[in-house]
Amino acid sequence: MAEHRSMQRAALLDAARSLLSEGGTEALTFPALAERTGLARSSVYEYFRSRAAVVEELCAVDFPLWAADVSAAMERAGSAEGKVEAYVRQQLALVGDRRHRAVVAISASELDAGAREKIRAAHGGLVAMIVEALAEMGHAEPRLAAMLLQGVVDAAVRRIELGAAEDPSVITEAAVSMALRGVSG
Repeated sequence: MAEHRSMQRAALLDAARSLLSEGGTEALTFPALAERTGLARSSVYEYFRSRAAVVEELCAVDFPLWAADVSAAMERAGSAEGKVEAYVRQQLALVGDRRHRAVVAISASELDAGAREKIRAAHGGLVAMIVEALAEMGHAEPRLAAMLLQGVVDAAVRRIELGAAEDPSVITEAAVSMALRGVSG
C-alpha cells in the first residue's frame, strides 16, 4: 500500500511539472492533476491539501537535484573563475529542463508564506555554493557578490524563458562575461 501511494504521489508531481511547464501556474489545478493521472479529483486531495502543498513538494524534490547539477559542474572546474563560469552556465543550461521550468513557474505564482520561505531557503543554498569561489577571486563582500551574481543569472533565465530575440547561447555568453568581467567585458 505504501509503495502504491508513493507511486501515485510521484505521478501527481510529474503531472504537476508538466502542467507548470506547459501552462504556468494557472494550469496547475486539481482537476487537471486528476485528469493527467487518471485519479478522481477527490483522490488528489488525499495527497495534497492545496496547490501550495504541491508547489512545496515540487521544490523539496526538484530543487536539490537542480542544485546538485550546478554543484557537480562547479566541482569539475579547476579555478575560482572556472567555478563562477560553471555556476552561471549550468543554471542557464537547465532552463530547458522541465524541472527548471516548473520552478520558474512556481516562483512567479501566488504562494503562501511557508512555500515562499522554502523557495527562498533553497535559492539561498544555491547562492551559498558560489561564495567561496568569489572570496578566492578577492571579492571584499563575497556573499553580496554572490547575491548580485545570482541576479545576473536570474535575469538571463527570464530572458531565455521569454524567448528573447537573442539566441540562448548569446544570452549565456553575455551572462558569463558579466559574471567574470562586469560591464566592461
